[in-house]
Amino acid sequence: MSKLLWKSLLAVPAAMGAAFAVSGTAIAAESASESVVSFDQEPVQLAQITSVSELTDVLPSDWAFQALQSLVENYGCIQGYPDRTFRGQRSMTRFEFAAGLNACLDVMAVLISQAGIDPEDLATIRRLQEEFQAELATLRGRVDALEAETAELRAQQFSTTTKLRGQADFHLGAPFDTFNTTNNADPDLQFVEDSVSVASRARLNFDTSFTGEDLLRIRLQAGDGSFLNPIGGLANAGGDGFNVDVTNFYYSFPLGSRVSATLSARGLAGDDWVASTIVPYDGPAVAGPSLPAFYSAGGVTSNAAGVGLNFALTDSVILDLGYNTSNVGGATNPAIGVSAAQGQSYIAQLSFLPEGFLNAAIAYVGSDNSEAFAGGAFGRTDTFAGLLNLDFGRFFVAGHAAWTDFNGGDDFSWTAGLGFNDFLMEGSQFGVYGGQLPQLAGYLDNPWIVEGYYEIPVSQFITLTPALIYGDAKLGGPDDTGFYGALRMTFSF
Repeated sequence: MSKLLWKSLLAVPAAMGAAFAVSGTAIAAESASESVVSFDQEPVQLAQITSVSELTDVLPSDWAFQALQSLVENYGCIQGYPDRTFRGQRSMTRFEFAAGLNACLDVMAVLISQAGIDPEDLATIRRLQEEFQAELATLRGRVDALEAETAELRAQQFSTTTKLRGQADFHLGAPFDTFNTTNNADPDLQFVEDSVSVASRARLNFDTSFTGEDLLRIRLQAGDGSFLNPIGGLANAGGDGFNVDVTNFYYSFPLGSRVSATLSARGLAGDDWVASTIVPYDGPAVAGPSLPAFYSAGGVTSNAAGVGLNFALTDSVILDLGYNTSNVGGATNPAIGVSAAQGQSYIAQLSFLPEGFLNAAIAYVGSDNSEAFAGGAFGRTDTFAGLLNLDFGRFFVAGHAAWTDFNGGDDFSWTAGLGFNDFLMEGSQFGVYGGQLPQLAGYLDNPWIVEGYYEIPVSQFITLTPALIYGDAKLGGPDDTGFYGALRMTFSF
């Protein structure tokens, strides 16, 4: 086969590769963009170039420089815009693709006509065509199927700006030693948990981003049931009678490269304002006190409105500030107060979150709220806390301590725990923690709790967590202690 003919045949993959590479870039860019592209464009007269150096926006450091240089110098089938630019970073239209491909095909036609094809070469070409016919047909079918699926997804998409995320939690609790306790000073504080209990909660988050860096979240939540109430309840429970409620309504957005702000109409308070609660058992564990209880010392109800600021002082040092205000009347109150609100709380936390094994934070929570500490009229409270996590990879030791001042008195609470990540299987966590909870209204002393849990990832979307939980309510009733076996199944989608 003649040298000139081989040159023309080699131009085929070079031209098609360059064309489809740019076409692929255009498709990727179109997929990433949420805007509607108009194809009613003015005609552009492309200019033929004889050297890649004529393109002012193509540099030798560009990853496609050698490919462009080969197409220009060997085949002369690259065209630029009238201003001598190639614009390799932008998406191309189908018209531009056709014009570039046609230029390369014209060169191939000239090369073939100059070389001529003898019968042996023609037979070789036909044989190669027959050998790759099945592969080409398969590839064509895959491309057609992909285009059909892409068109269907675009036609049926929920929203170009909003993603729907959901979580459902199912709990089963079996008491081995039952709570049966009543506080004599407050008969309303009565807890009788002596049978197998079921609790569940479902959440749907509508997460919207308008710029790619902001977040508008509206959360719908419904649930029913609970247990472990004398010692803090469940971490993933809430609601009554499966009544659907808007439990989150907030908007977060950046204020520069290191500052972000959050405006909340409902649902954010305490730990919601901070980058991390530090202790690794917050989240995987089943009982509510796995979240350090001092975050809710302000007692602001769930209808709280607020504002938060997050400052990334360095890549590993973060300052979080948050303010909440609410009326305890909830839905029966005509408005949420600010300057004269019945409940106000504020939080500041400085966190140290480096890449290494040490994570730590110091926090302050203040409040002026008649609901502080689960219904007790403690008025003004000030809480100071420290949190620590030593993460050695698959093994961690963590805990927190908090001191609270209210009405001239003081209270001390803490938790401490250890655990193993990837225990027996990848993605799992086995842990044990325990501690002394804050002094609650009507309680004779600080309740305390111990929990052992094992979070098991059944699949990408399902997590199973068995736990053993023991606690002492310190209410002064007939039986203040309880021992539970609990099982939580979580579905995420």
